[in-house]
Amino acid sequence: MDINISTLDIDIIELNGSNYTNTEICFVKIQVMSLLSLIICPVGMVLNAIVLWFLGFQMTRNAFSVYILNLAGADFFFLYSQFLFYILAIISYKYSISFRIPFLFEVLAKVAYLSGLSILSTISIERCLCIMWPIWYRCQRPRHTSSVTCFLLWTLSLLFALLEGAECGLLFNSFDQSRCLRFDLIFCAWSIVLFVVLCGSSLILLIRIFCGSQRIPVTRLYVTIVLTVLFFLICCLPFGISWLIQWSRTLEYVGVCDYFHEGLFLSSINSCANPIVYFLVGFIRQRKFQQKTLKLLLQRAMEEECEDRGPS
Repeated sequence: MDINISTLDIDIIELNGSNYTNTEICFVKIQVMSLLSLIICPVGMVLNAIVLWFLGFQMTRNAFSVYILNLAGADFFFLYSQFLFYILAIISYKYSISFRIPFLFEVLAKVAYLSGLSILSTISIERCLCIMWPIWYRCQRPRHTSSVTCFLLWTLSLLFALLEGAECGLLFNSFDQSRCLRFDLIFCAWSIVLFVVLCGSSLILLIRIFCGSQRIPVTRLYVTIVLTVLFFLICCLPFGISWLIQWSRTLEYVGVCDYFHEGLFLSSINSCANPIVYFLVGFIRQRKFQQKTLKLLLQRAMEEECEDRGPS
């Protein structure tokens, strides 16, 4: 399964052994999605680049900020791959040029999507461990757990994309359908597991915050996590579902109008929205005469201490 529709010949699509000619609505939809993505992606890349700059070079990193740094990197690479993909798609449509999307874009999209989902699930799991066993978490957690975990997640995502590319004919001319389908199945199954883990751990986090006799105080950090997870589920879940549908119908020829571009566009919105969430959470309950810089807002979005509710 090629998530970026390797071939942009979309005039005629073979479906269930018959020829199916795309309607004009299909082309209009693709053009609209392409133009919107060309607007969203550069904005998101700039916002994520700002987060990468501050967290990478201007701020002292902690366990949580390391995850956010890597999540911003995943969002940046996902937006970058989609931006170049739609540039090529528009060129192909406008000038009637048929070519295969370079493998690099496919690798970046798959690695970024899977890494972002894995990192977000890890963040949610860690916060659950922190609130359920706080003493053990603070005393027994190895110092460089965040960095090692992110490195492993990036490595596994890249390795998977390379192996799938080799078996699905993206790296070499050889194509093994059975192996390609097997890798697609592994990818879909792993994504489903991550979604379930993400939803379960986030639900536990919400229950501990709002319900029960031992409620934990609501800090900016928890607000940042909850909003980031919420945006991911709303915007990226449709893309994951469309990916699963495409895999289940791999033996057929699925048209590019089957909600694929809508899923990509929503995922791009999510990658663009994450930095905005960080800055908005940092701006909440900002004191009237307190300095307002992007660096300060980003720092405040990751505060684990309760905010002083006394008079300012």
